Amino acid sequence: MAFKVAVLLSVFMVTYHLAPLVFTSEIQKPYPISLLIYNSLAIQRNLTFNTEIAYRGILLGAMRKIQSANNDFKFTIEEDPNYGPFLVSVNGVAGNNAEHTYWELLVKLQNGTIIRPDVGVGCYIPNPHDTVILKFSKW
Repeated sequence: MAFKVAVLLSVFMVTYHLAPLVFTSEIQKPYPISLLIYNSLAIQRNLTFNTEIAYRGILLGAMRKIQSANNDFKFTIEEDPNYGPFLVSVNGVAGNNAEHTYWELLVKLQNGTIIRPDVGVGCYIPNPHDTVILKFSKW
């Protein structure tokens, strides 16, 4: 009986110590996402940008990475003291309260479902292979 307990304890200890090494290295790799810019109020071609995002990285970081690597994507944000970064403009097109326009954040998941996250660009954590959609819309 003592031998069985010792063997089980040894297996547990090896598994306990090795599991983080195996799983951590696999899970924490950067993964691909896409960013689609869509102006539903004007006839413009949609723009799509591909990048890799750090494991559990926020969308805002991926957007900054795309902006620094590509002249076809520019955006501005404003910091709200209660809610964090708020997307103001994309490629020179800004939302306007008088015209009831804004940049809507949508996400097309890998299974094709489109969702509206309940957080903004500063909090949303994309999943691998998400297509994040910044859609210029009216409310």
